[in-house]
Amino acid sequence: MKVLIVLTSHDELGDTGRKTGFWLEELAAPYYRFKEAGWAITLASPKGGQPPLDPKSNEPGFQTDDTRCFEADAEATKALANTVRLDAVAAGDFDAVFYPGGHGPLWDLAEDAASARLIETTLRSGKPVGLVCHAPGVLRHTVNEDGTPLVHGRNVTGFANSEEEAVQLTEVVPFLVEDELTKLGGVYSKAGDWQPYVLTDRLLITGQNPASSAPAADALIELVTKGGV
Repeated sequence: MKVLIVLTSHDELGDTGRKTGFWLEELAAPYYRFKEAGWAITLASPKGGQPPLDPKSNEPGFQTDDTRCFEADAEATKALANTVRLDAVAAGDFDAVFYPGGHGPLWDLAEDAASARLIETTLRSGKPVGLVCHAPGVLRHTVNEDGTPLVHGRNVTGFANSEEEAVQLTEVVPFLVEDELTKLGGVYSKAGDWQPYVLTDRLLITGQNPASSAPAADALIELVTKGGV
């Protein structure tokens, strides 16, 4: 099986002067889940090359066994330094697609036409897409074949308003994931702040926060291997 992991190329946290990017645990935990499953992993980003790491995600309090393993893994760090350009990716080459979060995707991937096409094409071809934390916000411009919002009527989750408030970025982000999914007609639900919570609605898997990244990857693997996708 082949999985495409799509990362952000955006590194500016609004006009705060602070840096952002992808959240390390949300890449590392799924990366090793997929690796353990024997899947071939390709990393992509809008600009290609080295995607920006949210520096906060590498602070001691947010490090995990998976993040430490990833940073010491020469093969993984080489792949990260050489992501392929997203607009050069063919959806048909992969069995599944996964989007880690971090705040970066709210600025670039959420507005990226190649990303929207990738998600739409993957789902329409009967293959699953998983998105975790802020990454469900990337669905904001995706549509069904009849032009309705992709999330309309689907059970979805993503970074909660209360979690965004807790990290004091409610007024910084371009939009709130919970509000956006709800506005688009998604049936949004959540667990307590920072608790793992994953929803599967047909071929769409969404996870609420960093703690949901490994369970979301597990759900994706289960869909592919047990669902006969």
